[in-house]
Amino acid sequence: MPASTVSPLRSIVRRIIWAILALTATVLLVYFGRDGYRDAAGGPLSVLDCIYYATVSLSTTGYGDITPVTPLARLVNVLVITPLRVLFLIVLVGTTLEVLTERSRQAMKIQRWRSRVRDHVVVIGYGTKGRSAVTALLGEDADPGRIVVVDTNQAALETASSLGLVTVNGSGTRSDVLRVAGVARARAIVVAPARDDTAVLVTLTARELAPKAQIVAAVREAENVHLLRQSGADSVVVSSETAGRLLGMATSTPSVVEMFEDLLTPDAGLAISEREVEQQEVGGSPRHLPDIVLGVVRDGRLYRVDAPEADAIEAGDRLLYVKKVTPAEP
Repeated sequence: MPASTVSPLRSIVRRIIWAILALTATVLLVYFGRDGYRDAAGGPLSVLDCIYYATVSLSTTGYGDITPVTPLARLVNVLVITPLRVLFLIVLVGTTLEVLTERSRQAMKIQRWRSRVRDHVVVIGYGTKGRSAVTALLGEDADPGRIVVVDTNQAALETASSLGLVTVNGSGTRSDVLRVAGVARARAIVVAPARDDTAVLVTLTARELAPKAQIVAAVREAENVHLLRQSGADSVVVSSETAGRLLGMATSTPSVVEMFEDLLTPDAGLAISEREVEQQEVGGSPRHLPDIVLGVVRDGRLYRVDAPEADAIEAGDRLLYVKKVTPAEP
């Protein structure tokens, strides 16, 4: 549920105003009923004496040098000043109680979420690559509540939260932050920081916490691919070289680049997807299916459709194919 946010400065100013109003009301009550009070120092109560009494009374200090002596003054203390004292204390400690309550509530929500979440996807880094990865996941009908974004940029986290994603503020290189994100029970981890050295450290940390998770990492330079694989990444995408190849192809065969963009855009047109084989397809050739099959995934390994291993479909295989995507209704 969205929570209403109030500026801390505005909240403090509002509480100070309430405290001043309670103090002023008490001073006026004591001053107008000053004949019912007795000062140990002797003499009638002055305005300063009334302010002094109101202050020590509302703060529960109570030195006892000024006391109500008449029945009316004592009745006013019981029925009016005591509630004002309670209000004053609530105003003073209200901010602290509110912070403690909110922290406790958030801690309970995090603990409850961590105890229930399984097989989710953790995206570390919500820059251009991380946002694109999330868009692709959502395009495959992934549940936003099962996608966790880890980043140190508060603005990026707010953007992710507006999409219904779970957000964790912190560095992906720290194991305690990744534990909060539930990396140990994640199905897949997307490593998409801005720097290659950060990607290596994040991958090392994530692999240590999640030995069985699928880790996909992005790097800018191809020379760092082996470092990511040695760190535990299952798949490595070289962003700069991929973009460079597309730019080079666009100069001579722009239609090919347009087709690539269509395949990589899950919203409409064509898209690359993966599915399980159907029972009636077992034993047949993937080249004879109505779908345009690009490859066969068998025991976690991908075989291109022209490979000898992909001549016949076996039970348990998965097909990598091109599907037609119908645009969503506005």
